[in-house]
Amino acid sequence: MSIAYLVVTIITIAVNSWAAIADLARARFVLANSTAVGVPHSWIPLLAALKAAGAAGLLLGLLGLRLVGVAAAAGLVLFFVGAIATHVRARVFFPNMAFPGVFLALAVASLVLAASS
Repeated sequence: MSIAYLVVTIITIAVNSWAAIADLARARFVLANSTAVGVPHSWIPLLAALKAAGAAGLLLGLLGLRLVGVAAAAGLVLFFVGAIATHVRARVFFPNMAFPGVFLALAVASLVLAASS
């Protein structure tokens, strides 16, 4: 296991865990962003569960279940591609799109590093 894989994946786990917690806490910025992009507030718990599942899968990948980690990273990539598409559809760009953009970059890096490990 490379240091890059370990560091990037731990950061990806941390930010997705933080995002899931913020979703579940119904943080003001979460509600404002979902309203801005047209995502119903009733979807927020499901989106939180998907982020948490991705983080948990990445952790399992670090703990030795490599294929689970790869699948989790791929799932997060798809999730954040969808988030970017939702922002583009709603024409909500900077600064709102910065967060899913960074999260997507981390997910892609985790996927590449997990697949090559």
